[in-house]
Amino acid sequence: MKRIPHPTSPTTRCRKEYKELTVRTKTISPLAVFLAGLVVFATAPVQSAGVKSAKVFKDWSVHVAGKNKQKICYLHGEPKKSAGKYNRRGPTYMQVTHRVADRARNEVSITAGYSYKKGSDVNVKIDKKTFSMFTDGATAWSRDVRGDVALVAAMRAGTTMVVTGTSTRGTVTKDRYSLAGFTAAHKAINKACGIK
Repeated sequence: MKRIPHPTSPTTRCRKEYKELTVRTKTISPLAVFLAGLVVFATAPVQSAGVKSAKVFKDWSVHVAGKNKQKICYLHGEPKKSAGKYNRRGPTYMQVTHRVADRARNEVSITAGYSYKKGSDVNVKIDKKTFSMFTDGATAWSRDVRGDVALVAAMRAGTTMVVTGTSTRGTVTKDRYSLAGFTAAHKAINKACGIK
């Protein structure tokens, strides 16, 4: 069975806020130490029986890790077509994640298979709607919860999605995803994590 990557931790946002905080203060304050500890704690591997692939809905698969309050439910999709002038590239995919313990819902993340150009944005076009996501390393995130909600709503209503990003070498890539099965997969993770 093909191994599906575990969702990247949402603490990328914490790391970004932590970096901005330390740049502004230029000192190591108790708050900065607390935030750094929070990042380490939140990025620790989930202690569970493993990630289980529950169902596949056309181009999207549903996965569940952990139990009860530690449960994580996410859907996973990969591009149907990728374009760009590159010789080698790692796994590329999009995930939408619910985390019961953190009360996090609909967190959208895109893994590029390369490191994004520092300070660059990723553009996501779903049919006629366009969204912007910030980048950190090899992952792109929505800027806030409202961005996640809007992206998920567009994916549920859309048919195709094109993700455009730029690598540290300046290579522009375009990944085309099919949204067939996305709505059914999203309903499945909602049910698995008890989200109405």
